[in-house]
Amino acid sequence: MSFKLDKKFLKSSHYVKDLKLCTIRLHDNSKFPWLILIPKRIKIEDIAELNSKDQILLMKEIVFVSKIMKKLFKTSKLNVEKIGNIVPQLHIHIIARNKRDSSWPLSVWVVKGKKYSKIALTNMIEKIKNAFK
Repeated sequence: MSFKLDKKFLKSSHYVKDLKLCTIRLHDNSKFPWLILIPKRIKIEDIAELNSKDQILLMKEIVFVSKIMKKLFKTSKLNVEKIGNIVPQLHIHIIARNKRDSSWPLSVWVVKGKKYSKIALTNMIEKIKNAFK
C-alpha cells in the first residue's frame, strides 16, 4: 500500500513541492498565504502515530517552511495548526497572518474563502517554489 492524499486536499489545494517527509500544498484561499504540510505516510491521523524519527523530521520541516513563509510574506505572525476535524489525514496548516487581513485577530475559518484566479494561482505557486531554491 502506498501513500494516498485525501480527496478533499485535491479539491481544496494545489501541489507545490515535496520535502523528505511531507508534500506541500497551497490552500486555495487567496485571502491568506496558506500552506499545508502532509506527511507522506499511510493511515496516519495524529503526530503521535508517526515513529519518533518522523516526528522529529516533521518538526524540522514545519520550522523550515515557517521560516520561508515569514520571510517570503514579510510577516511576524504565523498560525501553525494541526486540527484534522474535517480531514483526518495528518496535516499541518502554516498560515501567514497580519493585522490587516480579513479576519484578524480571529481564526482564518471565520471568513469565507476566496479561490485564486488561474493567473494568481500560477504566480503564487511559482513565488513559493522559488523561495525554496
